[in-house]
Amino acid sequence: MKLLVTGGAGYVGSNVVWALHDRGDEVVVYDNLRQGHREVLPGSVRLVEADLADAAALDAVLAEGGWDGVLHFAALSLVGESMQRPFFYLQENAGLGFALIDACVRHGVKRFILSSTAALFGNPDTTPITEETRIDPGSPYGESKLMIERALHWADRIHGLRYACLRYFNAAGADAEGRSGEDHRPETHLIPLVIDAALGLRPEIVVFGSDYPTPDGTCIRDYVHVSDLAQAHLAALGRLDEGSVTYNLGSGTGHSVLEVIRSVERVSGVRVPMRIVERRPGDPAILVASSARIRAETGWAPRYTELDEIVSTAINWRRAHPNGYGNEG
Repeated sequence: MKLLVTGGAGYVGSNVVWALHDRGDEVVVYDNLRQGHREVLPGSVRLVEADLADAAALDAVLAEGGWDGVLHFAALSLVGESMQRPFFYLQENAGLGFALIDACVRHGVKRFILSSTAALFGNPDTTPITEETRIDPGSPYGESKLMIERALHWADRIHGLRYACLRYFNAAGADAEGRSGEDHRPETHLIPLVIDAALGLRPEIVVFGSDYPTPDGTCIRDYVHVSDLAQAHLAALGRLDEGSVTYNLGSGTGHSVLEVIRSVERVSGVRVPMRIVERRPGDPAILVASSARIRAETGWAPRYTELDEIVSTAINWRRAHPNGYGNEG
């Protein structure tokens, strides 16, 4: 297949690019490199360094024709920042998402994969989260993804653009062959933060709250290996000939903050310095996502089922890349 991947130099996007590359697809990455890294891409993959706001650049790429699909990862993704700059997030994520969908329709693209988020569900009443769980975004970030999902609904209904909305959070780990890993600036994800504390790359890990209604008092989250997420995107892409789909992606098993810290200690053999402080406002006690639908409809299932396995790949990558990709910003 010939596929365009927006945000393909980012964390999840680059792992999907490698998965597509490994199976022999022709991949073009469209990325402004504000959050992505040129170094993570396979040498044979063409990079178009441009912003989605550059309508002329986007049109020029899509006008090449022959596209079998577009996979859309390019987005701002910091929930806290979205609460401080709500309209910026809505414009950057939803507004540019609309422009991309419109361009796909105009250029005859028939398949679209959206990197969506479980942030659509806010503070859910039940767990695990299924596709039928009530949608109530708790942030402008989550709202922006919901707006793109709705736009895709109309693009399919009116123009026949088949889409897959893949809702996930807490992508974790690194490529087992060391080809890509997690290098955010700033880093906000728990596992790499704990690893950096273990490796002496930061002084300590801060735990926000130890009085939640969970077995050890700390928040529980669902961690899915990034390579498994990549395979889920390929599985969803293959499902689109039968119609548009929406899937939640999770392991169905949650791990607390303290369990993550203990896992890093077991795998690294190093005690992790930590400090417990007050809760952060708005943090739900438990967020675990079900992936029963995509498993049933595509046969996809995570290969990395143990937390220590996920952590091990992340530690191996970080030890080999203590400065990440070596960029300054």
